[in-house]
Amino acid sequence: MRLIRTLALALVSAVIASGIVYFAVVRPRVRTWGVDPREADLHLPGDDLIAEPSHTETRGIDIYAPPDKVWPWLVQMGFGRAGWYSYDAMDMKGSSASSIMDEFQALDVGDVMPTHPGGGFMVKVLEPERALVLFTDTELVRNQALAAQAAGTAELPTPGLKVSGAMMSASYPEFSASWAFFLQPNGQDGTRLIERFRVKTPGSGPASAVLGEIMGTGVVLMTRKQMLGIRERVEQPALEPVAV
Repeated sequence: MRLIRTLALALVSAVIASGIVYFAVVRPRVRTWGVDPREADLHLPGDDLIAEPSHTETRGIDIYAPPDKVWPWLVQMGFGRAGWYSYDAMDMKGSSASSIMDEFQALDVGDVMPTHPGGGFMVKVLEPERALVLFTDTELVRNQALAAQAAGTAELPTPGLKVSGAMMSASYPEFSASWAFFLQPNGQDGTRLIERFRVKTPGSGPASAVLGEIMGTGVVLMTRKQMLGIRERVEQPALEPVAV
């Protein structure tokens, strides 16, 4: 009995210590990466899709190339397309593309940018070389899931997608989310890539706050990797492979 109490006390102490380290050291570095208060206050295309979001993340990165050189990398994103330029083991089968793919340069409002074989985000705003806004909500996810089951494509192909899919369905049965990519000219030959993720979820209280914190940190980490991946690809010399 004494051993069990000792182990339990050690476990609780480890959890508390991990929490202190996270909030004192890790969180400030992770959650402030790429944040510019002026950009956080900007009204961006797609903001009207979710009037009162529960959580909002806005981050930017400088790319040393004009918007017309960045735009093709955004248009071709998606599972089964050029990828997301992030942690491929989590959301891809294979690696994200390291070159412009002509076959994935056609994109229109109403198209689906896939996150898995059975569905993905719907394109809500498309302003060439300026703004791309993706959207999803409970109704869209449910309709896509029903269609995928009927077509036999409901199985999620990677462990990362299975985990995220289970977490979303279990934690937030009702939600809506928008994901905006905004290209702002920065100097004569530069671009500021701004990404904004807005999500509205139900519930409140400590459990919702903790889960929101976990999801927020995950979004930051994935977005950071993605933005760095886009910049590396845009700025790479022709035909030079990208290390990710």
